[in-house]
Amino acid sequence: MNRQPARSVNNAHPGMNLAERTQVTFQLEQRRAINNGILETAGTTFLVLTVVKGFGESGPVAKALVATAASVGLLLTPVIVTGVQSLRLPAATAAARMALCGAALFFLMAAVPWLPLFTVGSIVAMSCSTGSIPLLTQVFRDNYPDAKRGHYFARSVSFRVLAAGVFSFLAGWMLTQTSAAGLPGLGSYRGLLVIFGLAFLGSWHCLRRLPSCPLEGDAGGHPFRALRYARSDRLFRHALICWMMMGFGNLMMIPIRVDYLANPVYGLEKSEFVIAMLTLVIPNIFRLLLNPFWGWMFDRINIFLLRAVLNLFFAAGILVFFNSGTIAGMVAGQICFGIAHAGGDIAWGLWVTKLAPPNRVADYMSVHTFFTGVRGVLAPVIGFSVLASGLAIGSLSQMSAGLIVLSAILLIPAIRHTRKPSTKNDI
Repeated sequence: MNRQPARSVNNAHPGMNLAERTQVTFQLEQRRAINNGILETAGTTFLVLTVVKGFGESGPVAKALVATAASVGLLLTPVIVTGVQSLRLPAATAAARMALCGAALFFLMAAVPWLPLFTVGSIVAMSCSTGSIPLLTQVFRDNYPDAKRGHYFARSVSFRVLAAGVFSFLAGWMLTQTSAAGLPGLGSYRGLLVIFGLAFLGSWHCLRRLPSCPLEGDAGGHPFRALRYARSDRLFRHALICWMMMGFGNLMMIPIRVDYLANPVYGLEKSEFVIAMLTLVIPNIFRLLLNPFWGWMFDRINIFLLRAVLNLFFAAGILVFFNSGTIAGMVAGQICFGIAHAGGDIAWGLWVTKLAPPNRVADYMSVHTFFTGVRGVLAPVIGFSVLASGLAIGSLSQMSAGLIVLSAILLIPAIRHTRKPSTKNDI
């Protein structure tokens, strides 16, 4: 892979050297991570929970659509990156504007409790969050030094995980209390929507101050032109295939966890507090504990070996959670999920910085997030549809875990290839 000289963001911020940009970015990212942690709980649990319990008989279509909300933004990332390149906007400025849009939508959803608006609003609002990921990956590539990028990213993620865990605990307790008091279910959820809107505003305040410069890119062309890198870069293409298999197996089961615990069909009918503890608090504790370790590992070992190990933890978590039949087993499964998620945060968010030329990180990341969006949209729909057809949830979990294990096995050639001295610079 041809290497190009590192681009400079000093034109956008005269007088700031790399050390100064690193310090400013790190401080702002730690603050933004708190807001991101709150928003993360919306996409993973509370928006789906609002559909299931807040709106009553919402049906499988609404549940599936809301479960795909964050993935739609990923699906649109090549278009977003192309648009930002064409407008010559600084990457962080574009991300800040998207955060403002997300805030407005959550406030509107809280003011007008109508299921169609909630469904569409959830999709667009969460897309404003996930759609900016490639823009910020380019910022991290420009503002963090190569040797410590995983370290700085992991430290910020720790703040996000801590915020997600604390907020999940408090929100789950609040929803359980209001439910026990016989208050209308949707009222409490509307309060959560306001909090999510405020979190978007907090993100906007940090993003607009991040050092960044306009993205480099080709003038004109197709909005999905970045996808050509999946064709021209063989190693990148192989990695994307493995990521696709792993992602399908994992993303089919993530929203089903909430439905499995809340839906009376499965006979569990756990309270909002228990659901929040199992799906958010417990895994986030282990994400928080192990994020620094995985950040350290990212800076030191082969990225494909790291990814394969994490995939095995994901597979174990799915198998144990859905096949144990006990609370202890579900806790153990979510601990495995938390361990895998801790490293997955870093590997998923930064791995393209080890493959892409310095001025093409946003493009490569947009391809990666595009395919993440493809599986993120399709996997929950397929998962809920397969369950509706009569397949046992344990059997579906075994199929999903099998896909993840297979993806880890298929990474072995990439591990061997990138360990060769002649290709060391490719990773």
